[in-house]
Amino acid sequence: MPTPANAAGSRPTHPVGTGPGPGTGHSPGTDGPDDAGAVTRSALMHLRHLLDLLDRGAPAEQFAPPSVAAAHAPGRHPQHLHETDAAVVAEATRVALRIRRTLGQHRRREAELAALFDTAGDLARLRDLDAVLKAIVRRAKLLLGTDVTYLSLNDDDAGDTYMRVTDGSVSAAFQQVRLGMGEGLGGLVAETARPYSTGDYRDDRRFRHTTMIDGAVAEEGLRAILGVPLRLGTRVIGVLYAADRTARAFTPDEVALLSSLADHAAIAIDSARLLDETRSALVDLNEASRTIEAHSDAMRRAEDAHDRLTDLVLRGADITGVATAIGAVLQGGTVIHDADGTELARAGTDSGRPPAGAVAASRAGGRAVPADGTWVCAVLAGPELLGSIALTGRPDLGDADRRLFERAAVVTALLLLQRRSVAETEDRVRGELLGDLLAGAADPAHLPVRGRRVGVHLDRPHAVFVLHSATAPRQRLLAAAARIAQARQGLAGAHHDDVVLVLPAEQHPGPGAAPGPGPGAAVLAGELGQALAGPVTVGAAGPVTDAGRYPEAHAEALRCRTALHALGREGSGAALGDLGFLGVLLGDHTDLGGYVRRTLGPLLDYDAQRGTELVHTLRTYFDEGASRSRAAEALHVHVNTVVQRLERIGRLLGHDWPRPDRALELHLALRVLRVQRADGAGPPAAPPA
Repeated sequence: MPTPANAAGSRPTHPVGTGPGPGTGHSPGTDGPDDAGAVTRSALMHLRHLLDLLDRGAPAEQFAPPSVAAAHAPGRHPQHLHETDAAVVAEATRVALRIRRTLGQHRRREAELAALFDTAGDLARLRDLDAVLKAIVRRAKLLLGTDVTYLSLNDDDAGDTYMRVTDGSVSAAFQQVRLGMGEGLGGLVAETARPYSTGDYRDDRRFRHTTMIDGAVAEEGLRAILGVPLRLGTRVIGVLYAADRTARAFTPDEVALLSSLADHAAIAIDSARLLDETRSALVDLNEASRTIEAHSDAMRRAEDAHDRLTDLVLRGADITGVATAIGAVLQGGTVIHDADGTELARAGTDSGRPPAGAVAASRAGGRAVPADGTWVCAVLAGPELLGSIALTGRPDLGDADRRLFERAAVVTALLLLQRRSVAETEDRVRGELLGDLLAGAADPAHLPVRGRRVGVHLDRPHAVFVLHSATAPRQRLLAAAARIAQARQGLAGAHHDDVVLVLPAEQHPGPGAAPGPGPGAAVLAGELGQALAGPVTVGAAGPVTDAGRYPEAHAEALRCRTALHALGREGSGAALGDLGFLGVLLGDHTDLGGYVRRTLGPLLDYDAQRGTELVHTLRTYFDEGASRSRAAEALHVHVNTVVQRLERIGRLLGHDWPRPDRALELHLALRVLRVQRADGAGPPAAPPA
């Protein structure tokens, strides 16, 4: 291709590729026209190469100096490039580098403007303040390419500026730092509303250093920091930062770029704040409207619930029905207790007794109180405590439901008062019937009729129990006995100085249990002791089937209770037959055969089934002064045989049989048995299996 004249600013050149080449008679080292043409072609190749580099946007390192390029031309050497051509190529390289820098600045500015435009659009679309702040610091980090970007907001009340959001930070102390106005780089920017930058904050004395700020910056590892103000008009609302962990200087272009982003950010922050305030105002307005509506609904619910519960009481519903209704209204489980803490009813819950402290607190304040996730309300009739209601499954009980719960307690108080009035009337009738039974003053023929009127069938076997507590007041013992009597269709009342229970006799006491009311007395002692939190002694007698025999049964039960105290068995329950020979002595009707059977029954049965002589061995052992050797001589057996038989007796009677009181009972029973056999009565028959 032809080369224009003076293209290099000097002499004319030959067209590219038209000059004579090697082998035309000129040596490569001569300075002839052919050499000049070759050099011109090399210069043009460099110029074309520079244009290609500019077109590709190649890095500055590829724009090599002319001498270096000539040195690398195939088959050429630097001294083959004419001085004028080298100067032209060098100047063209400098111009190309300048053009490259200008183009790079334009591209960078175009990218920054596009990024700012995109940022403004992104911020305008955001509505949440936190999202706006995070978007600002994230975009600043992308635009400036720094290690960390962060943003602080001014606290007008505290008079300082605090870290609000960071991107790239790894230090918790740095993320929570607060700067007083004028302290550090950020405090100075916030105070003066001017941008500041430092190439190495640690050694820059222009800023007021504090131990807290320097420690946080050092922990984050920051060196170079740039801060620009977030301004709304003349008011500074915060500072936007870009920082690197290596020392360097920030260029004016970076300061301008971050400042432009800060201007957009300040407007977006203010818009988000205004939007939040508007939302808050709307929320407050809606909340007020909802509060009014909720209050109105709560009043309607309270009225409906009160009417519903009152109607239940008036229609004679029981306490369980009221507990169920309260749970349905309040959508929880309910437990109702009386003043003594005895459970009266429960519905929809397995929760136990409420804490006594919660009942006392509710009683003192007249309001329902929370206790371990359960709401407790005292049931009061004026100052008198009638009981309590516990509501479970509703730990977040609101004010409206709390008032509804308290209103339910008022209705429950009405029911408990009504129940108490009815119970007092019934207790009076039952007490009169019990008094007539035990005194024997009334016509026995009419007593069963009176009993049936209160649900007690005196024509069936009943046991009589005399109760005594050394720790609980008699009135509490009487109330506990009355609850048991009502639950088991019996009678309870005070007779002279005693509390007396008349209950249907247990016809089938269970396998292994002794016949008679003794096992029932033991159960009663445990049940009442638990209810009163103290020992209750129970003496029993019966069963009684004749209404005229109740005075005798009461006297026997009283003697049994007195004997239990004398024996140091407070808190237990028994009948005279359970007291061994002492019971036989105290009883009106001596049952020696039953006494022998209760005491020696296992030995008698064993001998009868296996043909052994355990009873005879035990009697001989006692007769010989509890000496095994003398007993062996009397029995004409080896002493080891006596030892084996006594071990067998211990397995049958219990290993405590040699204890003095047990030994006395066994010795007396053996003597009674000897007398009976001497009279021809024979051993007592075993009870049917």
